[in-house]
Amino acid sequence: MTPPFLMNVTEEIVRGLVRFLLYGVEYQTFCHCEQCEMNIIAEALNSLPPKYVASDAARQEAFKVLNTPQNIEAINKEIIHAIYKVGQGLGHGE
Repeated sequence: MTPPFLMNVTEEIVRGLVRFLLYGVEYQTFCHCEQCEMNIIAEALNSLPPKYVASDAARQEAFKVLNTPQNIEAINKEIIHAIYKVGQGLGHGE
């Protein structure tokens, strides 16, 4: 049996989408350092509702619920806003 854990499924989705978007052609000129990536993730997560779960079954169910075209569009919008905000000077540990 897997020990209990606590996970924010929104964070898991945001991390994956940030990496995908940041390395796409549209954002080649933005900083790709680890600090800026973490700042983008944090900035986006601060604008999105968390979805915490404590088991793998709950994680899978939450992922299904959150992984809809409408939710992904809303999450992408917050990530894009965060990329530009961090790119305007909130990166590199600031």
